Amino acid sequence: MSTDQTLRPDRTALDKGELASGHTPALTLTTALLGFALITLDASVVNVALPDIGSALGGGMSGLQWVVDAYTLAFAALMLSTGAFADRVGASRAYALGLTVFTLASAACGLAPTLPVLIGARVLQGVAAAVVLPASLSLVRQAYGEPARRAKAVALWAAGGSVAVALGPVAGGALTTAWDWRGIFFINLPLGAVALLMLTRAPRSERRPAPLDLAGQLTAVLALTALTFAVIEGGPTGIVAFVVAVAAAALFVRVESRQSHPVVPLGLFRDRAIRVAVAAGAACSVSFYGVVFVFSLFFQQVQGRSALSTGLLFLPMSGLIAVTNVVSGKLAGRYGPRMPMLLGQALAAAGLLGLLSVGSGTPAAVVALLLVPMALGCALTVPPLTAVMMDAVPAERAGLAAGVLNAARQVAGGLGIAVFGALVSGGFAAGMRASLLLGAALFVLTFALSCRLGGRPASRAGR
Repeated sequence: MSTDQTLRPDRTALDKGELASGHTPALTLTTALLGFALITLDASVVNVALPDIGSALGGGMSGLQWVVDAYTLAFAALMLSTGAFADRVGASRAYALGLTVFTLASAACGLAPTLPVLIGARVLQGVAAAVVLPASLSLVRQAYGEPARRAKAVALWAAGGSVAVALGPVAGGALTTAWDWRGIFFINLPLGAVALLMLTRAPRSERRPAPLDLAGQLTAVLALTALTFAVIEGGPTGIVAFVVAVAAAALFVRVESRQSHPVVPLGLFRDRAIRVAVAAGAACSVSFYGVVFVFSLFFQQVQGRSALSTGLLFLPMSGLIAVTNVVSGKLAGRYGPRMPMLLGQALAAAGLLGLLSVGSGTPAAVVALLLVPMALGCALTVPPLTAVMMDAVPAERAGLAAGVLNAARQVAGGLGIAVFGALVSGGFAAGMRASLLLGAALFVLTFALSCRLGGRPASRAGR
């Protein structure tokens, strides 16, 4: 999946001139990229280790879903306002704080004696990751004053996130096999320490005034958490949680409509292009993260394969993502974003339907190849939908729009895991097929919506 982010340029002295003596822009980029790769990796590395975590700590299917979603939801919900927080305290300070908390939370995950402790530590990881992401990109933008060099640096930063997503299942399988599931968290300690040490050579970022919408942020967190709880837990408590989610969502809309600086300006969604971009991005996240979750369990619990073998089986689908992102961007530049969006969504839907043929006796190599079309379809879709989103807003609102889009995609990924997990918990084979059909139906819907996008000149695509 693409991790492209677009933020408005920083206007600090660092953005206009040279970095402090003894620190090069390349070192700043490496520092920011290392932290960004760590938080991106932790969104996918844990999936392959879930059966081992379940064996060690118990908790059943719902517990395993929370191990993933506790991180994803905290990350997604707080991403709405952590960009403003990074502006207020300065990007370098926010990055240091976020990375320190993330590293300590990783240690807590690795040492967790029970599943509730692990889930709590995963929430803390997600909170820290939400701070690291915008701060890391701000550091990159500050380090490069010349627009062309800055664009290349941001592209490298984004590509690093795609590579981290691709390596997640493989790294998770290798660490779980060579060590145990705790190793996927302990590996963050030396890497986080290296990134923090490198940060000591970076120049301090300036603080900038940025309004915080605490009421909007709190109601958003409550609505998303309650909705996820309702899907995962079900039963009478799930019904109560759903009512709470609906009430919190209504309160969120009321709060945002009255705020002068809302975390999610509701007026954005009056534009059809923005609605389509968010819907298509959500469909990609639901299917991609949901499929990785389900097939991580399928390879190990149904086919009895090791964690390492499972990680390697995801390599064909994830290894081509970064390359496909580049191809998609070039297609959008030549033909406009609608064509690669439609091609990608059609390919993803076809890929999900192709996976319906998978059964317990299907050779693993065949399953690995059948996973590729869905992943490539998502990789084709995300860069042009990001271009559509950015093209639909004024330049001064690009950062806000990017934050809304990426938060929506992360939330959709968490809900996808919750829904797919709930379906397979009632019977794996039937639940897996229902999950695949649901994902395909979402792509059919967003394909139809995307057909209504107006053709945009190639010169504007991805502006």
